[in-house]
Amino acid sequence: MTLFQEYEKDIYKMAYLYVKNKHDALDIVQETAYRSFKKINTLKNPKVFKAWLIKIAVSCATDMLRKKKKVTFLNPEYTDFTGASDEDIPLELSLQDLLESLNEKEKNIVFLKYYYGYTFSEISEMEGSPSGSIKSALYRALAKLRKRVRRVDMYE
Repeated sequence: MTLFQEYEKDIYKMAYLYVKNKHDALDIVQETAYRSFKKINTLKNPKVFKAWLIKIAVSCATDMLRKKKKVTFLNPEYTDFTGASDEDIPLELSLQDLLESLNEKEKNIVFLKYYYGYTFSEISEMEGSPSGSIKSALYRALAKLRKRVRRVDMYE
């Protein structure tokens, strides 16, 4: 098994968190493979290979989202719903809405910290920012999320 295949599921999960559909997530996995093989010589520390791949996947996902924002759908009635019938739809939508309120960097840090369980120093190395900046960005993101939750609770 190649190293890339070992982390393919993690790349898919991260891509899916961003694009929220199977087909685009699979496209991102392919694009991540392409970019990683093309840029493998830029990897300085093989110990952070997984983190490096995840960062490439996030970059691919954000590129795709930017491109899709430029596309205007003529009839929104035909968009597919990807949720399963037994899911708690209102909760899922509210969590997605909350996460969408974060900017790209904040969302990435929240996913890396709480979804993948990376330490601040690992995230710092991935993002190329000091650990203190990563902590500050995470705490700002969490404060934004708390503030939005409180605002929603006031209206219900």
